[in-house]
Amino acid sequence: MELKKDSNAVSIDMLLIVHPEKLRAAQGAHPERQTDPGALPQRRGGLQDVGNGIRRWQQFEGNNLHGTQLTVEVHPRDAMPQLLKKFSLAKCLQGDKNGNTRARQPGAKDAHAYPWDRSSLKSMLLDLQQFEKLDTCASQVTVKSGLDELVSNLLQEAHSDLERVRAIWIWICHHIEYNIEAAQEKDRQALKLTDILQTQKTNCDGYAGLFEKMCRMAGVQCVTVPGYSKGFGYQTGQSFSGEFDHAWNAVYLEGRWHLVDSTWGSGLVDPTTSKFTFLYNEFYFLTHPALFIEDHFPDNKNWQLLKPPQSLRQFENSMYHKSEFYNKGMLSAHPETSVIKTVKGKATISIESCAPTLFMFMLNGKQEHGLLNLRENGMKLDVYPPTVGTHKLQIFAKGHSDIYSSVLEYTLKCTYVDISVQLPAELHQPVGPSWFSEQMGIVKPSHPDPIIHASDGRCSVSFSVEEGISVLASLHGDEGPVTEELQRRHIFQLLREKRVELKVQLPHAGKFALKIFVKKRQELGNYVFVFNYLLSCTNTKVNWPMFPESFGNWGQGNELLEPLSGVLPANRNVPFKLKLHGIAKALVKGQDTRPLTLSREGYWEGSCSTAGCQEVYVMVLENANHNFYSYILKYKVNAQ
Repeated sequence: MELKKDSNAVSIDMLLIVHPEKLRAAQGAHPERQTDPGALPQRRGGLQDVGNGIRRWQQFEGNNLHGTQLTVEVHPRDAMPQLLKKFSLAKCLQGDKNGNTRARQPGAKDAHAYPWDRSSLKSMLLDLQQFEKLDTCASQVTVKSGLDELVSNLLQEAHSDLERVRAIWIWICHHIEYNIEAAQEKDRQALKLTDILQTQKTNCDGYAGLFEKMCRMAGVQCVTVPGYSKGFGYQTGQSFSGEFDHAWNAVYLEGRWHLVDSTWGSGLVDPTTSKFTFLYNEFYFLTHPALFIEDHFPDNKNWQLLKPPQSLRQFENSMYHKSEFYNKGMLSAHPETSVIKTVKGKATISIESCAPTLFMFMLNGKQEHGLLNLRENGMKLDVYPPTVGTHKLQIFAKGHSDIYSSVLEYTLKCTYVDISVQLPAELHQPVGPSWFSEQMGIVKPSHPDPIIHASDGRCSVSFSVEEGISVLASLHGDEGPVTEELQRRHIFQLLREKRVELKVQLPHAGKFALKIFVKKRQELGNYVFVFNYLLSCTNTKVNWPMFPESFGNWGQGNELLEPLSGVLPANRNVPFKLKLHGIAKALVKGQDTRPLTLSREGYWEGSCSTAGCQEVYVMVLENANHNFYSYILKYKVNAQ
């Protein structure tokens, strides 16, 4: 082997088998053994004594080779020398004043631009599918005799530095449990590698120390980075001082440093029970530094790997996007500060996402006092805190899973409450039609905006529905107890061909939630909530009665012209006019039964006396050969 410094070559009488993967594995097999500096390995053929060669190489790491490029040349017997591989050791390793080897500090080539350029969540291009087999194998490896054997077994399927790091990362994230008690008591025993492997529990220092040790045994440069974090117990907007509360790693791959946090990659601590749950999080493997800085502030700014680096004050004041924010495809949020001051009693938050996403929010633990409108790529939320003071706002996103995850938290500071904006407690999210309502079979709405102003207390909302979709609507306000029947009786539903019309008559002035539900006719089960409108009426003279109750035989294309009120006056002769399709006869039944006649215009018309009765029904005969009439409408009669 020859060592070249510039043009001057220093010859060493040593033959080294050049296979980088095998070399690193041999280095990790016996990391603590030392060889006599004067004893050079002898060639025995094959892969024998590779470990001795590596240990001899390790002796050079602590010597004065800084700034030296080592060119490894292999000289097979009876063959001309061939250049096979270059190792830039001095650029990766440095020695301190005592001659101890340490990883080099990151330089300009390691720095990524800040803020995030949206190109990738990772600091290097990765195809996670290429790790599927490796991840499966690594997660199934068990500890038997000790760390040496564990690392050796993990590296069986790893053929590059990246794969070695990946295998170690996967194993730690799936086998090491966060020890909350040890973290709180600062138990140093939890940092011993033998104890970690035996109990498979540790704190963040133990995670980082174990990861570093295993990487070094695998021949990959790795360091532990202490610092501040926005993790378990973090409060939005808090300041950081004193001892560092977290530790993570930087690993050297493909000529530059990358960041990992195996503690946070392994799972979560439930803040209510303080229990740890394994929940793998891919986000913290080779995280892009411009995203990693949102919740990790290192003791040395160089380990931010950012250009320009952030100050501690910037870290404290910057918006904290949780890992699920990026895992679920979010790109940005506005405002970009974690503390928001309301303007005229309102705070507005918007999120941009890569794809259509479902969102929800909670203000002080309740889904109230806000209007959340879904957009094709994100959402907009207007929040109206009900009282002056400080409020906690949480935003959740669903993504591709069935679970909503917290992605953002804000602190709202409200100095003014607009009493004219009092939203119904039953106003759920989302408000207004969107891509989601289209996905659920509701398209081409007459009112695309989420708020409908009904000056006279009446409105008509219509939309097209896909084949086989049934629609159900209900009205919700905050004044007085409202039964499920009353929630639907202020809405009269009409179906013309494939378009549904909802006629709404408000019982009084105020704000109401008009909820829309759908269900496939062929499927069993309940209706599914899709969205709601916010109906607003300021006219205090409004006092519309309920519509008549309709039954299942109220068919498609039917239309009610009169009477629209579901409560009829007593002792009156009340006219009826309806458009009914596909029936043979129609009649109105009160104290007496009276037939309705079909006019030239296609309406069934007639009248009925309300004297001596409490209810009036409209009935139809669908087949002239049958004698069975079906109820389609029901009216109540006012008491005398």
